[in-house]
Amino acid sequence: MTTEALLARVKTLLPGARALDVDAARGQAVVVLERESLAASLRTLRDDPELRFEMLADLTVVDYLGRTPRFEVVYQLHSLARNHRLRVKVPLAEDDPVVPSAGEVWKSALWAEREGWDMFGIRFAGHPDLRRILMYPEFVGHPLRKDYPVNKRQPLIPERDPIDRPWPPRRSA
Repeated sequence: MTTEALLARVKTLLPGARALDVDAARGQAVVVLERESLAASLRTLRDDPELRFEMLADLTVVDYLGRTPRFEVVYQLHSLARNHRLRVKVPLAEDDPVVPSAGEVWKSALWAEREGWDMFGIRFAGHPDLRRILMYPEFVGHPLRKDYPVNKRQPLIPERDPIDRPWPPRRSA
């Protein structure tokens, strides 16, 4: 399927207010969606027999400091059966960085969403275990935000033996 045909199909599946913009950028199909329609749109893109985006190849966040909206959550979708790709972007305001979790559509989203939370502070509503994945639990802030102070000191914490004191703590029976 050509990029133009793919975008035409996406336009028919996600009409009206569900799609803010549909365009071809650098040869790849790109669609910008409102966060309110994201969950249903991702499910539609996965389940449509002509598109069959059964793989979430990547999920990341972009910080456009000084722009409104400041953040974009970017989903890279891939159809193994049809061999085409689609980039889905969801703009988020700085004062309300929340987007629905894609974990119910693709389980692979769960780890990437935790990274998006840890590094950028984007909350994924409905995520079953949204906690830090790269930084330690006591870390303050989100280090990949462009306004994160480079010289910020973090709280000193005692060394933690992962055998004696695992994170998260073991639940007693």
